[in-house]
Amino acid sequence: MTDVLLTVGTRKGLFTARRQNGRWSAFDAPHFNAQAIYSIGIDTRRARPRILVGGDSAHFGPSVFHSDDLGATWTEPPSPAVGFPEDTGASVERVWQLHPAPAHSPDVVYAGTEPAALFRSADGGESFELVRPLWEHPTRDQWVPGGGGEAVHTVVTDARDPDAVTVAVSAAGVFRSRDGGASWDPANRGVSAVFLPDQYPEFGQCVHKVAQDAGDLDRLYLQNHWGVFRSDDGGTAWTSIGDGLPSDFGFAVVAHPHRPDTAYVFPINADIDRVPAGRRCRVYRTSDAGATWEPLTRGLPEGDHYGTVLRDAMCADGADPAGLYFGNRNGEVYASADDGDSWQLLGEHLPDVLCVRAAVLG
Repeated sequence: MTDVLLTVGTRKGLFTARRQNGRWSAFDAPHFNAQAIYSIGIDTRRARPRILVGGDSAHFGPSVFHSDDLGATWTEPPSPAVGFPEDTGASVERVWQLHPAPAHSPDVVYAGTEPAALFRSADGGESFELVRPLWEHPTRDQWVPGGGGEAVHTVVTDARDPDAVTVAVSAAGVFRSRDGGASWDPANRGVSAVFLPDQYPEFGQCVHKVAQDAGDLDRLYLQNHWGVFRSDDGGTAWTSIGDGLPSDFGFAVVAHPHRPDTAYVFPINADIDRVPAGRRCRVYRTSDAGATWEPLTRGLPEGDHYGTVLRDAMCADGADPAGLYFGNRNGEVYASADDGDSWQLLGEHLPDVLCVRAAVLG
């Protein structure tokens, strides 16, 4: 049976569990007790996976930790791994994203932060350098913070091209680089911004998450602040695929790790009513790139439910069939070992779940 590591970042620490021989362990005691864990990256390019964690201490501020022994011990660099150069006059408020690059760049890890910036590491996440062209983008002075702040919260890389990087910024939209970060272009055509007078601007959309299709790397799925969209050309243009969902508002979108045209969302009632759509705990799956959607409910609560799933609180592992996972603001964590067809409750009464990451070991 597939050996899987599951990591859950919460408002009060990091929890981990293992699936071995088809059985899940209980969640361990929290690592980084009382720290909010907003980002997790699991780097499986190494012989022994490295776990990267973006912690946020109310007393000491944000930091990036890593573990090379599945969380038994942790290392924090002697100086902050992610920090703005002095001439920017900025300071890191939070690390929202930790994203190991594909195998063609074995030591590269990207970090997205608040204020909205992208950092790049060339040593496995032990130190990072600011990607200045995005920080100094000519449109930056027109970016407006979203409800959770102004942050680079999503990084998408391309297994075919180490110079291709796409980011999502709340609330400035999608930007992409094709020259290793030397230049960046808005990539939002067709994505709506319903809260602006011009609802289809070049930039300014409140994009919540972007995921890359397993079969066609130019196909991207986007969960917006109202709207679910698909691009078939790497983000040059987007089309709506929200028909068939009970609501097209939400935060998370996850692509299946192996199946082309397959993605998952967790619909939320509305921006002013942030509970599961219809007050039902349901994941929705498309198997035809958004032409149709089906609710996945087996094993999930059947009655009224109020557990919101945040943008990084749903993920897939690399198993076949795929494992799917999500945690919510009720402190519940659910898992599926069969592509989402059925679910089981792995944990409850945890602190507010902020992010979830899983990886196959070995």
